[in-house]
Amino acid sequence: MQPLWLLSALLALSHALPFEQKGFWDFTLDDSLVLMNDEEASGAGSTSGAPDLDSITPTFSALCPFGCHCHLRVVQCSDLGLKAVPKDISPDTTLLDLQNNDITELRKDDFKGLQHLYALVLVNNQIAKIHEKAFSPLQKLQKLYISKNHLVEIPPSLPRSLVELRIHDNRIRKVPKGVFRGLRYMNCIEMGGNPLENSGFEPGAFDGLKLNYLRISEAKLTGVPKDLPETLNELHLDHNKIQAIELEDLLRYSKLYRLGLGHNQIRMLENGSLSFLPTLRELHLDNNKLSRVPPGLPDLKLLQVVYLHSNNITKVGVNDFCPVGFGVKRAYYNGISLFNNPVPYWEVQPATFRCVTDRLAIQFGNYKK
Repeated sequence: MQPLWLLSALLALSHALPFEQKGFWDFTLDDSLVLMNDEEASGAGSTSGAPDLDSITPTFSALCPFGCHCHLRVVQCSDLGLKAVPKDISPDTTLLDLQNNDITELRKDDFKGLQHLYALVLVNNQIAKIHEKAFSPLQKLQKLYISKNHLVEIPPSLPRSLVELRIHDNRIRKVPKGVFRGLRYMNCIEMGGNPLENSGFEPGAFDGLKLNYLRISEAKLTGVPKDLPETLNELHLDHNKIQAIELEDLLRYSKLYRLGLGHNQIRMLENGSLSFLPTLRELHLDNNKLSRVPPGLPDLKLLQVVYLHSNNITKVGVNDFCPVGFGVKRAYYNGISLFNNPVPYWEVQPATFRCVTDRLAIQFGNYKK
């Protein structure tokens, strides 16, 4: 009778209403987070018609650190004032949230046994030291969020399974060669808010990476770095100290769809510098010191959005945006922002925007000296 009673209790628990997380970042919306493999879902592996009580997994874990919330394979330990990574974390955990605590160090065995962890959130702690083998057990980790800490270097020995690294708002000044070696699945790095200068990137620092997305905003760059992955689709270098875009600055990045250069000190883009970006769809050059519309925009056949507001542009020519002749541009503009520039907009000829989808897509005016 006891096995039957245990079985009925487990089945009753499995049909109970799930615990609702309040104010928690729901990583389960990510399609790539799989909470149950195919065998578990189908019941494969059973050798008889009778259920195997040892194989039944309840919808909660018996292990849950004190003060944390645990549901399915998500362990939420945020905002608890923790000084260290807690113990008693279930080995089948896929998401561990430790943000907004006071953790200062990641030790060798802090994540021991967590071989199924998919996402680790360590944002807004005081982490200044990471043991070189701290991440060794995390063989399936894909997302590591360790922003807003006190790191002075990229963590050593990152898991080879990593897809996304967010390490912005730390104290990193140098990206050495080989620090990303072996990370062949990585496609997204967010490393803005660090005091990085152009000289802080060693030659070959990004060798082997096939990134789609890279953000190095709010740093101390004075020019476009020349040794970033050529696979990039998005590059964001806003809020830096870049003063000019020279002819070959963008030569390497021909696959870019979106380029962010807003909030810099750019006075000019050398003629021909944009010709290396044939697939560009969105260009951010707002909040700079441009005195004219950048040359080369009419030749970008797929360009649809251009942010040029808050510059020093005084004149807009009839061929500054659109190519001469019909059928040349493959995608019409659906957004051009020119507001907060000293442009006498009543002097701009209507034909200037002949390749714009709608006049409401053009933003003028609101200039203040």
